[in-house]
Amino acid sequence: MKNQSVKNNIDWISVFIYISLVVLGWLNIYSSSLLSTDGTYQKQLIFIGCTIPLIFVVLFVDGKFYEKYASIIFGVALLSLAGLFLFGKTIAGQRCWYAIGSFTLQPSEFAKAATSLALAKYLSDTQINLKETNRQIQALAIVFLPVMLILPQPDPGSALIYSVFILVLFREGLPSWYVWTGFITILLFVLTLILEPYVVILIALGVLIIIHFKGRAVDRNILLSAILLALISGFVLSVDYVFDNVFKQHHRDRFNILLGKTVDMKGIGYNTNQSEIAIGSGGWIGKGFLEGTQTKGGFVPEQHTDYIFTTVGEEWGFAGSLVVILLFTGLFLRVIYLAERQKTKFSRVYGYCVAGILFIHFFVNIAMVIGIFPTIGVPLPFFSYGGSGLWGFTILLFIFLKMDANKVNEW
Repeated sequence: MKNQSVKNNIDWISVFIYISLVVLGWLNIYSSSLLSTDGTYQKQLIFIGCTIPLIFVVLFVDGKFYEKYASIIFGVALLSLAGLFLFGKTIAGQRCWYAIGSFTLQPSEFAKAATSLALAKYLSDTQINLKETNRQIQALAIVFLPVMLILPQPDPGSALIYSVFILVLFREGLPSWYVWTGFITILLFVLTLILEPYVVILIALGVLIIIHFKGRAVDRNILLSAILLALISGFVLSVDYVFDNVFKQHHRDRFNILLGKTVDMKGIGYNTNQSEIAIGSGGWIGKGFLEGTQTKGGFVPEQHTDYIFTTVGEEWGFAGSLVVILLFTGLFLRVIYLAERQKTKFSRVYGYCVAGILFIHFFVNIAMVIGIFPTIGVPLPFFSYGGSGLWGFTILLFIFLKMDANKVNEW
């Protein structure tokens, strides 16, 4: 009876979009790795085949299980991340995988769903009020615990994804100054890399003066404005030190290329340059499936993983790229729509986490591929090669679809 309810009530629109993205993803992996000898597209087909029983397991489990055991699932995810420091396999300088023979598993891909469940569980408590400082700290701790375990691997790309949870918390009542602080911090950091520190401080001073005199007389506080200016100045003056001493050389190189301070088309900027060439050469309708010269020539490194969208742009052109973008957009909007009609706060919050994670992966990956964001290793959901990523995104999405199908039994 319960399985019949899932079959009748599951959102088939989301399922159709999911299947479409997975199929299109495999076709592009097939094209980009056709000439390779490592069996990439065959392996991805096996990974896709494994998602079928995985989906059935996720949908078979009672929807209340995910809420009841959210904390335990989160704890297991944290242990799996911590275990990498002892038992993980290092690949390309990153200790992000467990190796079982020739098979590797990346726990950070599954930790996103676990963190979403934990955050939804915490926020669904009727006593939680995100206007209270202690509640804010507790909610942010849930987000930053996995980040603190992921950053040292080092895997800044996966860690960056967790920033989207701030928007989910904002949706549930987190004061807006958190979002503004994050945005202004990033803006100041980038401006300081482009301009001299004293210029950025003068700009900040000008903005604070305008805000001070534009505000209501009752709200004007010279002491607060002075404190803000002091904090901004301290941050701005520390940027160069952090950039030179905390960031690794390849991170500095990528920022310098992105900001136009360095031109290195044969070194660190090679990937992005070749990616832009491949996408641009596709024109309006592309060169045709399996006809991409950049793809077949192997000019774009990691083309079947982080740079898979270059194959879409070259072989399918603007039209094909637009179809892919519309499918992703349709999935984001559908999940948000479903989240809004949930009967429980737990399901709603989890739904927003799902939409946020999928969106930030999509946005950062596309921005990285077309050269408006540094290369940091963020895969494109359902497209990029890899079992862990595909399974992680599948679990993330279908747990929510199970919750949505189960809402007919909620009161």
